[in-house]
Amino acid sequence: MQSFKNLLVVLLVAPVAFAQKVAPPSDAASQVQKIFASFNHTDSPGCAVGASVDGATVLSAAYGMADLEHNIALSPDSVFEPGSVTKQFTAAAVLLLAQDGKLSLDDPARKYIPELPDYGSAITIRQLLNHTSGLRDWGEVADIGGWSRGTRANSNMNVLDIAARQKALNYSPGAEYSYTNTGYNLLAILVGRVAGKSLAEFTRERIFLPLGMTSTEWRDDYQRIVHNRAIAYTQTGGTTRQEMPFENAHGNGGLLTTVGDLLRWNRNFTEMKVGGPALIQAQLQQGRLNDGRTIFYAAGLEVTSYKGLREVSHSGATAGYRGWLARYPDQGLSVALLCNAGAANPGELGHAVSDVYLAGVRPKHAAQASLQVDAAVLQAEAGPYRSVRDHTTYSIDVKEGNLELDRRTVLKPFSAKSFTAREDGPVFKFDTDASGKVLGLQVLAQGDLLGSYEKVERANPNRTDLEAMTGEYASNEAEVTLKVALEPNGLVIHRRPDTIIPLTPTYRDGFSSSLGSVRFIRDSGGRVIEMSIGGQRMWDLRLPRSQAEAEH
Repeated sequence: MQSFKNLLVVLLVAPVAFAQKVAPPSDAASQVQKIFASFNHTDSPGCAVGASVDGATVLSAAYGMADLEHNIALSPDSVFEPGSVTKQFTAAAVLLLAQDGKLSLDDPARKYIPELPDYGSAITIRQLLNHTSGLRDWGEVADIGGWSRGTRANSNMNVLDIAARQKALNYSPGAEYSYTNTGYNLLAILVGRVAGKSLAEFTRERIFLPLGMTSTEWRDDYQRIVHNRAIAYTQTGGTTRQEMPFENAHGNGGLLTTVGDLLRWNRNFTEMKVGGPALIQAQLQQGRLNDGRTIFYAAGLEVTSYKGLREVSHSGATAGYRGWLARYPDQGLSVALLCNAGAANPGELGHAVSDVYLAGVRPKHAAQASLQVDAAVLQAEAGPYRSVRDHTTYSIDVKEGNLELDRRTVLKPFSAKSFTAREDGPVFKFDTDASGKVLGLQVLAQGDLLGSYEKVERANPNRTDLEAMTGEYASNEAEVTLKVALEPNGLVIHRRPDTIIPLTPTYRDGFSSSLGSVRFIRDSGGRVIEMSIGGQRMWDLRLPRSQAEAEH
């Protein structure tokens, strides 16, 4: 889900056993209705929500409109796309093939997808499942070339074509975790090649029909008529517009489903009708990195905790659709949320619904006393911080006696060096040297490292500095040539046919932009020879400068 930093919405917290069962409150329906009050209008898209306890449905409701042009209201049977909630179904298909003896999770992916480059170290199917492959996210690569998701009808073959052009990985397979849609599109291709039938056919026969998921199918042909489909919308500046996923790429997303069908799927984790205990165990097995660290991500599922309770969940976003599906296994509670409003925050809304049903079973925590940190300490911690992975930056400022992250999220202290934005949220811990000078920042959750950042000096380049960066930079990996020019308001990137991308200085030779972080790389003589573009899912894509300009 897109929040202030995608990487940081993950809570890598140890599950806490607290097995008291849920007793739905008598006013649960009215409490849930209040949560969705802002969507519950005849001129607004909205959400459908469902909940079950021990497999029995206790909530099935919808708020808002499915089709604003034809004045059709949402219902619990409305069909939406849940975005990356989809990934668990692609993963289940792969795991069923492994049960069938058709593949091993430790097989190299190139055994089935030889079009992938040989990077020296093999990428395994298991690493595709838990996002430890190192593969760049194809959407971020396509975005550099001007083809953002939804601007052309990409298929899984387009994804494979992009993946096959990448000369480098984000990291050596198994060394790190970075979320990437590419792996799941490749898994959809792999299922088709191994099973001898498409992912859509395989999952229909092996998962959807056996579980009674009669309203679930894949958006492998976006032009196909889908009965009861809710139209997706985005709302900006008081204007509502359609925002549909006009693409055929799927496996990463692209499931069409209802809240009722998602609850039926969640029921399988206890009834084990499809795949038996072996599938459930495999689907919940968390990934392990080369150095032995265990990550929160399993096979299309995030295994975490929420307010001291075990949670197995996933959120998603595709075009104007939003989705969230969660299970609290010790309480027997499942919550499914689907929205056709791009402004909806599915994790926030879904957890608000969960809170209604979990109110009587959450562990009690003593209230934490507020802590005041000396103003001089806060000022020393303020500044820009650069990711050691992808070179994107955080800006930390002091505002009204508090640290503020990227000028919109207040960080609350629980020590002079450690801060958090919310209960159970990631911890921002400042690193200092022996003298107390702030050197960097670590982002952690319950001791697990999410990211490291080094403190850098704010850049203030002069015109001569900026002129040295102008010129053309080209990449076959992204199929694009970018022209950097110095204009009255500063440095910009021109991309054909008419896109202008402003570059905002952050640190020396570094800039922020709508493409992500932009760095200019110099040779030993100080000449700018290439550009690097980085983001959370594509860490370092290099675009060499044209030879004539590099030698100028």
